[in-house]
Amino acid sequence: MTGHLNRGALPRLSPELRPEVDPAELRTRVLHFGLGAFHRAHQAGYTERAAARSGEPWGITAVAPRSAETVHALREQDFLYSLTERRPDGNRTRVVGSVVGALAMGPDAKAVDALLTDPEVTVVTLTVTEKGYQRSPLTGGLDTAAAPVAADLAADPDGPLATVVGRLAAGLAARMRAGAPPITVVSCDNMADNGAALGRVVHEFVRASSWPDRAGTLERMADAVAFPSTVVDRIVPATSEADRTSAESVLGVRDALPVTAEPYRQWVLEDSFAVARPPWERDGALFVPDVTPYQLTKLRLLNGSHSALAYLGLAAGLTTVAEAMASDWGERLLRALCAELAPTLPAGGPDPLRYAGDLVLRFRNPAMRHQLRQIGTDGPLKIRERWLPALRELRGRGAGTPVLELAFAAWVLTAGPASVRDLLRSLGAEDLAEDGAFTTAVTDRLPALRAGRVEI
Repeated sequence: MTGHLNRGALPRLSPELRPEVDPAELRTRVLHFGLGAFHRAHQAGYTERAAARSGEPWGITAVAPRSAETVHALREQDFLYSLTERRPDGNRTRVVGSVVGALAMGPDAKAVDALLTDPEVTVVTLTVTEKGYQRSPLTGGLDTAAAPVAADLAADPDGPLATVVGRLAAGLAARMRAGAPPITVVSCDNMADNGAALGRVVHEFVRASSWPDRAGTLERMADAVAFPSTVVDRIVPATSEADRTSAESVLGVRDALPVTAEPYRQWVLEDSFAVARPPWERDGALFVPDVTPYQLTKLRLLNGSHSALAYLGLAAGLTTVAEAMASDWGERLLRALCAELAPTLPAGGPDPLRYAGDLVLRFRNPAMRHQLRQIGTDGPLKIRERWLPALRELRGRGAGTPVLELAFAAWVLTAGPASVRDLLRSLGAEDLAEDGAFTTAVTDRLPALRAGRVEI
């Protein structure tokens, strides 16, 4: 078999490689912002199985906030792509068929807004990373002084906008004016209280706008737009050329957009949707009254450990998570950090010790090649979420924080020549910058790390 992956190629694939639903039977009922690998390896799969198992036509149109390359590539493939689970006992590949449209946020602004006002679209999801929310590091609200936000506030809301927050706010305002049904906007990014955080920046964008009906729009949004919090979990490494070659060898056709992921996946959602949604629970999603225990466990234990492994592994000259876990310090670091953070977690979530054991198995997976440099990007944004709140809580109790001090020192090495105090101030952590015992402990860790030694 030769050629490219598209709908015409599906009948020639063996049944176990085909989508679980016929893409031609789906309609756009979910709009997604963020066309990266994580969405295609996570929410898109849940939505496909929800459609297949319910018989309901839940299709996704995905919006790329910046680059149009993925949009063009998806269109060339009739929006199909393959997902390979990297398993220790052998990889498993399958084509995913839940995406039925792809748009570029700037050039396709009118089409995006048309979907945001479409009564059939009842769910919007987002995977735009922490920085996509345009939050102020000091207040947590919308950073109206940021150049992209200021430009969007001054721009015609019907034209191209630079930020997802601006586009979403303008589209939701148009939906309110049109009297369309309620809608639910679901953040799937790694932030504490991600639903509340998203709702806040969207409302603050509307409030800061010059739209004459902004007060009425906000009043209608309070009743007609829900922002539930969620927890998403799946390790999705960046796609390599080797992954493309492997996918082609399995499929027999060229897939320009394959994604790979670990076998494990989790989705926990606050059960506060405004209107109809895909029955994701049919594929194992968990709907709960309060996601906070799950959210903090994942954010602090998994994401916090990932960041620690990334910076310490880079200091030791390693390249992947599996390599860090195979070192003489990797498992000890992970278990010690989870034990240190466990007292900061609320009741009602996963057991921290059992969760740590699961992380050891997941991070050791030899089939995964998750790059430490990929995990280490956007360090200031991630550290504010993953380490600082727990660090403040523990030090406020007078508890020791030796593992967090070690991890922070490793980040300091990657962040440049500034002093520990200056770096803390750049994170908006003036209180920790004035904590002499903490800054001294971090500084004392630096010589060993500079020599490539991780001492736990």
